[in-house]
Amino acid sequence: MTIQQWCFSWRGRLTRRDFWLWLAVWWLLMLILFTLAGQGWLETRFTAFCVVALLWPTAAVMVKRLHDRNKKGGWALLLVLAFILASGNWHGVLPPLWGWAIGRFMPILIMVMLVLDLGVFAGTPGENRFGPEARPLRFWRVTSHQ
Repeated sequence: MTIQQWCFSWRGRLTRRDFWLWLAVWWLLMLILFTLAGQGWLETRFTAFCVVALLWPTAAVMVKRLHDRNKKGGWALLLVLAFILASGNWHGVLPPLWGWAIGRFMPILIMVMLVLDLGVFAGTPGENRFGPEARPLRFWRVTSHQ
């Protein structure tokens, strides 16, 4: 798999190593972006654009990792649900315990379950309905000199 396929394709399967590698890259980019924006070196609009631009590769990596677990990519929408639940102001609408359960506990539970499923559990051995067994990402092309 090439870097372009890793970041922009929704087809195929992805190993755990490559999933964790993307998360590390994503966290590093977020840290750099928000540090620069917090210091006033980047405009808020540019930072927001960069965050939105990183949604596509993040979704592509998640979907391919779900494919490796022999699950449909639609399961990645659970992350959207977790974000919506965490963003809501449930404390003004529901009793305190329910507000905490829906606004804090459920999003954390969803995210922990996704991280366990995508980052810890091994993929389906051999071929599955999404293609052949995942191979590690190659960062550079190795050519033999003869």
